[in-house]
Formats: sequence, C-alpha cells, structure tokens
Amino acid sequence: MGANCSQLRRKNRRKATCQASINANSCGLVTQTGQQVPLKSVEVEVQVKGHVAMVTSTLQYVNEEELPVEALFVFPLPAEAALCHFSAKIADHEVVAEVQEKQKARDEYDDAISSGQQAFLLEESDASPDIFLLAVGNLPSKESAAVTLIYVIELAMQADDGLRFCLPAVLNPRYAASNMDPNNVPKVKSVPASRVSYTLSLSVHIISPIPVSRVESSCSLEPLTYLNTAQTQAKVSLSPGHKFDRDVEMLLYYQDAHQPTAIVEAGLPNGKPGSLMGDSVVMLSLYPEFPPEVAYTFGNRGEFIFLMDQSGSMGGSSIRSARETLLLLLKSLPLGCYFNIYGFGSDFKYFFYKSVKYTQQTMEEAMKKVEAMQADMGGTEILKPLQHIYSQNNLPDHPKQVFVFTDGEVFNTKEILDLVRTHSRSHRCFTFGIGQGASTALITGMAKEGRGIAQFITSNDRLQLKVMQSLSLALQPAVVDISVKWTLPEGVSVTTLSPPLNVILQGQSALLYAQLTGESSEDSEGSVTVHYGLAEQPMTSQLSFCLKPSKDTGLGVHKLAARSLIRSLEMEQREKKDESLRDKVVELSVQAGVSSSFTAFLAVHKGSRQPVKGPLVRRTVPVAQACGGDIEMSIRSMESLHESWCGALLPSLGGREYENGLGESPPEDEYMGYIGCINEYSSGDRYQALAGTLKRGNQLPSPWARQDRDQSGSVAPVPPSQKDPYLELVSYQKAAGFWDLETRLLDLLGKAEKNLDKQMPAQVDSAVWATVLALIWLHSFRADKREEWKFIALKATSWIHSQKVENLSECLQAGSALLGCQVKEENLGL
Repeated sequence: MGANCSQLRRKNRRKATCQASINANSCGLVTQTGQQVPLKSVEVEVQVKGHVAMVTSTLQYVNEEELPVEALFVFPLPAEAALCHFSAKIADHEVVAEVQEKQKARDEYDDAISSGQQAFLLEESDASPDIFLLAVGNLPSKESAAVTLIYVIELAMQADDGLRFCLPAVLNPRYAASNMDPNNVPKVKSVPASRVSYTLSLSVHIISPIPVSRVESSCSLEPLTYLNTAQTQAKVSLSPGHKFDRDVEMLLYYQDAHQPTAIVEAGLPNGKPGSLMGDSVVMLSLYPEFPPEVAYTFGNRGEFIFLMDQSGSMGGSSIRSARETLLLLLKSLPLGCYFNIYGFGSDFKYFFYKSVKYTQQTMEEAMKKVEAMQADMGGTEILKPLQHIYSQNNLPDHPKQVFVFTDGEVFNTKEILDLVRTHSRSHRCFTFGIGQGASTALITGMAKEGRGIAQFITSNDRLQLKVMQSLSLALQPAVVDISVKWTLPEGVSVTTLSPPLNVILQGQSALLYAQLTGESSEDSEGSVTVHYGLAEQPMTSQLSFCLKPSKDTGLGVHKLAARSLIRSLEMEQREKKDESLRDKVVELSVQAGVSSSFTAFLAVHKGSRQPVKGPLVRRTVPVAQACGGDIEMSIRSMESLHESWCGALLPSLGGREYENGLGESPPEDEYMGYIGCINEYSSGDRYQALAGTLKRGNQLPSPWARQDRDQSGSVAPVPPSQKDPYLELVSYQKAAGFWDLETRLLDLLGKAEKNLDKQMPAQVDSAVWATVLALIWLHSFRADKREEWKFIALKATSWIHSQKVENLSECLQAGSALLGCQVKEENLGL
C-alpha cells in the first residue's frame, strides 16, 4: 500500500512539478493546486570580492493553516549563478541538502513525504537554467519555515565599466510555442505590487583590491558607507519599504575597472589531489587593450541584422523606444555595409527578402517601415526568425552582426542557445533585455554563445544609449586566431575549465578558469599569454600572478569554475546525445556541490522520528507582475491573440496594403517574408487572449500600422506623435552623413531662411552649411546624449572633410554666432 501511495504521489508530483517549472510566473511558496502559504520576508546578504559576488537569501514562510501542507516554491536566479547551498529550518530543526542525481533525488523525496517525514527537493527547471523549483514536503500547521539559498556569480561588466548585480524579483509569463503540449501550459496568476504583503531587505558588503568609486541602482539605496580610508571596503543597503515589484539592479563602479586580476583559491584541505575540489583553481580577468588607431577606427564593412520584439507586451513606451532606437541605428550605419530588420512575435516578418546595401534609398525605405512598427504580433517566438537569419548566405568581407531586442521570455531557451552556438563562427550576437523580468538565461546566453555582449534596460535606462554602446563594439574589427599559453613552474600542470576563448572586445573582460595540479613554493609565479590577430596585426596580452592560494574563501571560485565546466558539458551532451557526458555532469555536480540540469538538492529530516500527521492541504502565493494589474490567462492564448487579427491581414498581401507596411505588392518569392497564421482557435481562446492584452495595458492589435477607423467605418489617419527635436534632427540626416538646407531643418533650428542667407559665408555649399549647423546644435544642445549620436556626428565630419571646404573655420564661427553658442573646431572633429 505504501509503495502504491508513493508511486501515485510520484506521478502526481511529477505532473505538478512539470507544470510549476513552466509556470515560471508563480514565484513564492506555491502548492501544487495553487493555494497560499504566506511569504513574510526575504533577507539578502551579498558579499562582493572584486568581480565575484556570494549571495545568501533567507526566505521566511508561515503555515497559518490547521493542517500540514506540501508546497512548491518557484523562484528565479541569474542564469550565470552557481547555486551551491540550500538548507531549510522548521521550528528548531535544520536540514542541509546534498546534491544527487535528479531522478534518484525525486524518488527519495516522494518516499520520504509518503511516510510522513519532512523533506525538501530543489531542482533546476528542465525548460530554463534561470528557474528553480523547491518542493517542501510536510510543513506542519502553525509552523514557520526559513529557507536559505546561497549562490555565487560573476559580475558582468557593462559598456560603461559598471559591474552589474541583479537580484531577480520578477518573472514574466513565458511564451509557449505552437508545437508545445497544451496540457503543460498552465494558468498564470499575478497581482499588482501593492497587494504583495512580503518585504525585502538587502545589504551589500564590498571588498576590493582597488577603490570603490560609487554604487548606482534603479531602486532607492541608503548612502554608500566606506569602511576604510583607502575606500577599498564599503557597505550599501536597500532603503526600507521596497516590494518585489521589480528586479533589484545595482551597478558597482571601481576606480580602475580595467585592471587585470587573478585569484588563486585553495581547494578543500581534505580534498583528493588531482580532483577539482582538491586542487587550487585560478580565475583570471584579462582586459586586452587595442591600439587607439584600431580601437577607434570604424570601417564600412559588415552585415547588420536587427531582430525586434513586436509581441503584445512591447506596447506603449517600449515600442516607441524601439522605433527611436532603430532610427538611430539606421542613421549610424556606415555607407557600404549591408542591413536588414526583422520583427517577431508569434510569427516573424522582415523588411527585405535579403540584406540590402546601405544607401539613401534603402535607408529611407527602412525608416518608413520602422515608423509603422507596432506591438501587435502576439506572443514571443524567437527560434524561427533566428533560423531564417542563419539560413541566409554570409556576405564575403561583411561579418554578420545580429542585434536582438526582446522583453519576453520563452520556454525553449536551451534550443535557442544551441542554435546560436552552432552558428557562432559565422556571426556575433548582441542582445538587449527590455524591462523587468527579462530572462537572464536567454539574454546573457545568446550573447555568450554568439560572441557578443548582453545589456539589460530597466527603469529609467535609455535603450538608445546601451544600443549605441554595443554598436561601438560591433563596428570594431573582429579578433581572430585566439590562443592561450600558460607558463607555470616545473611540477605544476594546468587544466582549463572554461570554454575556449573565442571573443575579445575592447574594454570587455576575458574570463578564464583553470585547475592547477601539483605543488610549488609560496613565492612562485605563473603567467598566461593570450595571442590573437587584430586588423591583420599579431597582438599579445599577458598577465603574471602569484601561485600562493587564498584560503577560507568559501570556495566561490571553485564553484564558479565547476558551473562553467558543467554548462559546457551540458550543451555538448545535448548536441551529441552522449550519456557518458551526462554521467560526467552528475559526477562533477555532486563533487562540487553545484546545481546542474541532471541533479537536484535533497534534504530529508529524520531527527524527530515522528511522522507529520493529517491530510495535506495546498496553498499559493500570488506574485507581482512587472507590468502590474491582475492577470489570469493561458500563455498559449497569446497565439490566438495574433490569429484574431491576422485573418484581416493575409488577404491583403497582393494589394496596396500588406504586412511590411509598403504600398506595393511583394514578389512571389517574398511571400515567405511573413509566416502566416494557420492555426485555428476557439472564440473562448481568442477572448482570453484579448482580455489578457487589455489587462496588461497593451494596445489592441490592428492590421493597419498607421491607420484607424472612425465611427462610420472609414479609414482615418492617426495624427503623428510629437517628436523630440533631437530625434527629428537626426531623422533629416542623409545616409552619406550630410544634411540638406531645407525648411523643416530651419524650423527646427528656429531660424528664418532670410537670416541664414545673411549669415552663410560666401562660396560655401548649402549642404556643408546645414551640416555644420546640425553638428553645432548637437554639441551645444544635446551634449548629454553624445554617446547616442557619436556615429552620426562621425559620418557628418567625414563627409565635410571629403568636400575639402577651404573656409571651414569661418563657416564654424558664423554657425556658432547664428545659434548663439561657442563650439571649438577641434571639439567637432573638424
């Protein structure tokens, strides 16, 4: 009877666990049937040492029911984190979990709770490595539970040299592709942040060999406190009153962020020599510096693919910001390159059948389409457009650069990462996570596998600024032929633990992990030399380090190194379907005490020997949704949202209005540019989708990007929105880099045409005069956005130089006088 009960529980729990792993939005202590186990508080302590953070989170729960409960706790972690400790304390009993093979751990958990014992199971979601599921078995009535999680993470350097720490607090609903089993797609619940009752406290202690400059955050912080006169130790904490309505993001700035560092960490005192945990491990952060003549030289080669999320959740300010960003990108591209723009949601579309050469004509054509872009394409299905992009032939001498913009989350993260990795030698991938709750597994994973960088845009961040920072890196010459050479004393050998170094970017760290086997004297040194080719020149970067290991470090470097190796082996196992690789992952995960997709943490409390009595009841904790508002909708219904308007769209493909916004009919071979909606749904599904869209505050989808219908049913134009004068000025620039002297430019500058005639120097071309005025205006009135328009200005100055203007100084002085400002010629790059 007991065995049958255990088997039935396994079957039911496996179904509930599978659903909970997909129902990523239901964060908190959640029962299998969705009942409440109140979460009272979350306390987080962060220890930062250089570029490594150790995060300890303690979550306090109380079972206020009259009966014991079995509950599920679904929570997010950064995808790069190494989860290395889990413990739970109920009343006075504390149990510390151990890592086991996943199925074995599941079976032992089911056996334990079937016999009335208290048990805890913690495992990584099969769908995505940034979602974890904790099963709490037999939480007694009126008892409190304290759950403690510890993970270690590398702090990624941003383009502005800040080290980014993010405590994920929000998980948005993840989109289910059309080929997923609908039985595995559950309801998603969320409430406004004002109805979330639990609290969050967070403190950060920073220890660094170099001074701490400042700490910034999108959340309210207490003042930064320095703990020594050298300012190498500091503390900062979150201001009281914060709720889980957004991710907690902090940017840590050191005075010299580009200083190469090396950390050699001792292994376990009783560890087996030759094993990962018994030997020392070194973590190296290298910052190769490019020669100025190369680092700041931007050629005219490259194929730029911009893949923009147009799903329903991108409505409002997100899609407006996306349009403005694409405008800046289109104006910043160099003449002679190639480009294309894709929009995706439940399906995808592209502006051109294949990438086109960047000219005035193609730029204007693309700008018209950008202005018509709306957040009206349903769910978030990114795999298909990526497959289409990678299926296109590469252009000789034009390296492919893919920019991916999305605020959504998907279930097939691992499939997407595998695809990007397969094509990593043929392109670079730069990713942008927009808004709260963007999947770190998707955003950072794609950038890592695609040899680019990831950026996250939250709160008041300007998407345009971060995109232009990434464009600076994309326009740099690609580094080739990278090799790494280790030099160590006799008797010491090295085993590389991180993936092969395949990308080096100016100002970005190159991170290496290695296991050091053997013994050496305490004052011995080692070195690592990176050789690579840049702009057809051989380059080297070297770092020497002391081999004396640091002790009592908490083995954070070992855990991160193990995590890095585990992720590489997991991806290789998915490619080769080799079970021996799976066994290696399990062995390494158990040895290092670090989570993996094939293992789980298990804790069974056997101390009381008294089984918990009474039938189990089930409760749930609602989660704060990033966009706010009550939501309860099927994720799958997002597809019907798209289908509800797609029918009106497809019949017009042959007429004057079709999907890409142009007033022309597409050639027959371009019909595949739009993957049409072919699935049929019930009216109930359609209603759920539309209702969910309205509750999220998104704009209702319409097949007409620039038109609405009045009460009589006729089509009426939508009045244009007010443009920022800065963006309006940018939009007037020609692809070659100059501005024409036209009425709309004069109106923007606030100058009458007759005044310009008097002020314009003799024998100066009108386009040169207009371009000088535009540059002066940008430098004088939009200097705060210099990083956004620097390539626009670079194109303008290059064009002016090509005109060989003899009286340029006179022209500049006249323009400054006309606009009432003073700008030096050298500041304009002239």
